[in-house]
Amino acid sequence: MKNLLLSLCLVSIFLSCNVESIKEAQSEQLTLQEKKSNVKNINVVISESTNPTSNGTVEHCKTINLVAGQNHIAGTVSIDVDGDNLVVTYTSNSDWTINATHLHITNCEVDGFPTTKSNNPKIGNFEYASTHADNITEVIYLINLSDVTEQFCFAAHAEVSGSSEETAWAEGESFTGNSWAMFVEANLEDCETDGDEDGGGAY
Repeated sequence: MKNLLLSLCLVSIFLSCNVESIKEAQSEQLTLQEKKSNVKNINVVISESTNPTSNGTVEHCKTINLVAGQNHIAGTVSIDVDGDNLVVTYTSNSDWTINATHLHITNCEVDGFPTTKSNNPKIGNFEYASTHADNITEVIYLINLSDVTEQFCFAAHAEVSGSSEETAWAEGESFTGNSWAMFVEANLEDCETDGDEDGGGAY
């Protein structure tokens, strides 16, 4: 009986280790180059880069400072429209890298963002989120326009590293809670250009 129990325990440990090894191997194979978000909308594509495609040379529909630790400009968050997608791009300055991003888009209704009872945003409940590899300086979310209203609000949060690790927010209006978290009001009309009936912007 003891031998049987011992054998079962060993088999259980072996299977457990095997499952963990498989999970680790699968995790290592995943990249964010064209990874689908596993938060809410599986049609959201996230890409990342250590070499920003714009390098500050592209004019975006809307560009906002990415403020780290309340006192540092760690980069920008920009909005564009490309075909059927809303393009949200986090770009860090040369002194900063992006470790994680959290993004939530709503139609600007009062209860549009997931918040605590004291009205601080719950970034763990944001629609879109991802962690990023080392030395990432640009993260792009492609979100189907069918999920976005003409006038919308978004909260773009990031975890960044520079001389220290900091929380960062796209600069905008403050939530009414006791944190310094912010959200931004935007309009798809800002992305319409002359001679382009569908609107749009490069990214």
